[in-house]
Amino acid sequence: MRMRRIGSVTAVAVASLVLTTAGITAATAAQTDTSTLQTDISVAQYLRQTMDRLGFQQVLDLAPIDSAQFQALNTGPDKEATTPAQRVRQYAANADPKPISQQPQIDATVLELDDHGRIVSSGTVLMSPQYVHGVVVPVDRNHHTTAVRWRQWEDEGWYTNHGKGTIDVVPGREAAPLDFMLPYPASVLKLMVNFGVLRLVDQGVVNLADTYNYQPTTISSLCGDPTSNTVRGYLDASLTRSSNSASCALIKLLWDHNAIDALNQEFQSLGLETLQLVGTNPANGGRWSNAITMSSLDTAKLLALVNGGSGTLWTAPDGRPVTSAVLKESSRQLFASKLGQEGWNWMLSTTNYCGAQYPAAGIPQVTADRWIAADGTVTVDGNYFGRDVRPCNKAAQVTFAHKPGWVSNSGADAGIVRSLPGKPRRHYIITVFSNLGDQYQDPQRPPTPPGVVPVEYTQKFAQLGHAVDRYEAAKCNRQR
Repeated sequence: MRMRRIGSVTAVAVASLVLTTAGITAATAAQTDTSTLQTDISVAQYLRQTMDRLGFQQVLDLAPIDSAQFQALNTGPDKEATTPAQRVRQYAANADPKPISQQPQIDATVLELDDHGRIVSSGTVLMSPQYVHGVVVPVDRNHHTTAVRWRQWEDEGWYTNHGKGTIDVVPGREAAPLDFMLPYPASVLKLMVNFGVLRLVDQGVVNLADTYNYQPTTISSLCGDPTSNTVRGYLDASLTRSSNSASCALIKLLWDHNAIDALNQEFQSLGLETLQLVGTNPANGGRWSNAITMSSLDTAKLLALVNGGSGTLWTAPDGRPVTSAVLKESSRQLFASKLGQEGWNWMLSTTNYCGAQYPAAGIPQVTADRWIAADGTVTVDGNYFGRDVRPCNKAAQVTFAHKPGWVSNSGADAGIVRSLPGKPRRHYIITVFSNLGDQYQDPQRPPTPPGVVPVEYTQKFAQLGHAVDRYEAAKCNRQR
């Protein structure tokens, strides 16, 4: 995604606190002290309790539905065409942000993995105006559920219909006990895109070294002008810096090879029914609309395939075993490697803002060297984060191979967490989708320093990531 450096946003001024390397190390030690952490409850119950405790309903809405800002937001067929910098300027015109009108829409999953990458347990929690304290989704032994009537996201409908959707994602769920409108996945949809492209690579249809000349027959503000790059180059840009133009090129590549319908059918056959890359424009790869859907549970299982677990991971609806061989080992390794080089570490993990008073620390991951300048600061696609991340890398506990996403009313992050050598063992997948994009902010948020890219999400997501990581570290090491 393209952003640019901008100055302060409306917030209550709070002095910035800079932590020394020793301070960060001490803080990390305190955060990873799991001696008093409750681990005798399931991951599902822990996830629900933690989400409820964090109070996501306390955020401010910078563009309520009755405001000029809401009407100015791009909620049309290319939801991501409006840049965060443009949206910040729109929000700044609203001098009186209001508390969010109802409980936010959040869909979160944690898959716990063994040393071989197999799923040993899972927890999925839905939170919405109907489930204000969160509800645990029942799953079967394949970590699959038929207990939810999944609905497409509706921008105005979330406000006007009390968070209830009207368009079914999976047919035949009218009698399901739970009803939930899936938040728009934003750039996490690029996981589906790159999975589809790597399937073509595995089939010998395309080669990673092939040059693809992206020649849209109509120009989209989301996708941009014609470009030329290798398939590998587009894949790298799509996954590591969340390039929309590269992702449009990959979607058009799929269309050029008539592979979109086959990709969606593959998701269905794998039992990942909510993963639907539908409605995109074959002329340019754009039109990323609410018809594109992903649930946190199905996304987590897709990442389990990328992670490369051994043996049967689950059983498909037709009874066949699902294994990580759905992608060749070389493709899985490339996919996971690129996710591990993600530059936007600012939602469930916040190491790009290492040592800042705000946002709170999240998953204690290593930041990829490719983004780190000689002074230790991170810049991604011209967006400067302004903090020395080397102390956080020194104190890191895990790798986090992930893909975040963001628009005005979508905040999402999905990735694979694995402990670093010598650190407390944990191995899990965490996926979170929500309607809390940059339209929503924490009260008393400190101003953004000049020239620094603003924090995109409420820091409650970082606090959630941190809490889950502590739980997983404590649970894994007490069971060993």
